[in-house]
Amino acid sequence: METKQYKNNKDIIVTWTPSKCVHAGVCVKTLPDVYHPKEQPWLRPEHAAKEALIAQIDNCPSGALGYILPETDHVATPGE
Repeated sequence: METKQYKNNKDIIVTWTPSKCVHAGVCVKTLPDVYHPKEQPWLRPEHAAKEALIAQIDNCPSGALGYILPETDHVATPGE
């Protein structure tokens, strides 16, 4: 499984594993300024605070989204 990393936020790296995504739309509905599925890049973590991203990622129903906290190297993939 290929996992992509989005590093445009200095406080958090958002990860996405496309093969796990069920396209439920929870991410887009929760943080519409961050997720733009019809654009490239579709994920823009610089448009939200770390805390908002973590809260949204923790609610990803498929576990396709995850995050890395650069200051601690903490890796989280909810649903695993």
